[in-house]
Amino acid sequence: QVQLVESGGGLVQPGGSLRLSCTGSGLKLDDYAVGWFRQVPGKEREMVSCISAGTDSTFYADSTEGRFTISKDRGMNTVYLRMNSLNADDTGNYFCAAEPVLVLLRPCVSGDFRSWGQGTQVTVSS
Repeated sequence: QVQLVESGGGLVQPGGSLRLSCTGSGLKLDDYAVGWFRQVPGKEREMVSCISAGTDSTFYADSTEGRFTISKDRGMNTVYLRMNSLNADDTGNYFCAAEPVLVLLRPCVSGDFRSWGQGTQVTVSS
């Protein structure tokens, strides 16, 4: 059974940083594409960042590129999302998702993924 667990969310002041973690069990994340998405009530789910299987190519939303970094720790079977210079628009429930043997040649979308975690809340407020 595939399971994804997010952690690292919390309350942070504008300009601050957080690192989110997505840890897999029942799968080897190195063989999967992994995406980070965020959702605010009343708004559509938004792609934040994703990393490809095989090539490890990375993609970012325009609003996060230059501030966020996605990375992989194969030994820990974990994908991280480092978030810097956070602002109020970054507030949301952050989900990770995984799909096996998916080589990304473009930014990922929600429909690319069948396995999802339960989410971790990020709130940016003074």
